Amino acid sequence: MHRVMIIVLTGCFLLLLSGCGESDGDRIGGIEGQVAALQTTVAALESQLEQEHARVTELRSQIAALEDAEQEIFAVAYLDVERAFDVFTDEVSDLREIADTKQKEFISLQEQYQNEAISAEEYKDKNNRLLIEVLQAQIDIDMGTLDGMIASSGFSDVRGNLEQLREQAQTIIVDEVDRLEATIRVGVINPQEFESRYTQVQNAFTQLDQALTQVATTKIVEAAHKIAQSNGYDLVLQSKNVIIYGDTTTITDITDLVRYEITLYF
Repeated sequence: MHRVMIIVLTGCFLLLLSGCGESDGDRIGGIEGQVAALQTTVAALESQLEQEHARVTELRSQIAALEDAEQEIFAVAYLDVERAFDVFTDEVSDLREIADTKQKEFISLQEQYQNEAISAEEYKDKNNRLLIEVLQAQIDIDMGTLDGMIASSGFSDVRGNLEQLREQAQTIIVDEVDRLEATIRVGVINPQEFESRYTQVQNAFTQLDQALTQVATTKIVEAAHKIAQSNGYDLVLQSKNVIIYGDTTTITDITDLVRYEITLYF
């Protein structure tokens, strides 16, 4: 009985080894399926990596384009307005020399009086004369500048206003200074009247000077706009009281270009 059971169990064990378990072919087939699935996964990953690589390349191109665009957008220049304004004063340099000479004479008179080299009466007489001569020289500068603007094609857009300004200046300033100077020369004016008339003329001259400065400033700005647009600058700064530091490799001085443009107005 026991022997029969042992024989049966042995037979079943052999049967399990040969028939009940998987064959070598089945195992190989399973492995091949797994390999195929793995290859599919790898292929999908490679495709995804290629897509990501393409995206990275595109992002780099976009960044480079933005950097180039930033450099183009922020093209900056600066202008020395005072040097640009010198173009207008250079047009009347001879008149400015006369005014400078008169100013030096006035300063010398002050020094002589302080050092008691002249009497108070002599100082008073000469001081009034020099005050008129200095003011007259300054007026001559402005009137010369005004005449130059009126005669220049670059100021044709404001010529009518300039001509009107000149007529007013001739009557209110030039003629009155001539009358005041004649009165001082003959010595028939009291100090209070002289001071009052001199102050009125001086205030009128200040208004004339401010008006001419405004016209000149407008033309400087106009010239700066033209230079900036023709050279691709997006921003022009004023150097005085604005720029503390400027890298000459990234910010350009256009003062000379603006100065040349202004000379074409005359």
